[in-house]
Amino acid sequence: MDNAILLQNLTPKDLEELITRVVKEQLQEFVKNVPTENPDELLTRAEASSLLKINITTLHNWTKKGTIIAYGIGNRVYYKRGELMASLIRIN
Repeated sequence: MDNAILLQNLTPKDLEELITRVVKEQLQEFVKNVPTENPDELLTRAEASSLLKINITTLHNWTKKGTIIAYGIGNRVYYKRGELMASLIRIN
């Protein structure tokens, strides 16, 4: 019962400070575990289509049209995460 908190004899101010402290600790822990996105990270076709939630055929068509930019090494095709995100346009 290490995590048990006794609320007896707590003033409203003490309760507020306790809640603030616990929420702050939880947010700091959450931020530590959030992966940072590298805009220059290279994604495979499968990863890019998964990121955009589209079919690989659609990804291929958008690449052919020039809607998105692809990079190649040998016979492999890659997309930069940042460029994919930048290609998204606001609809309204």
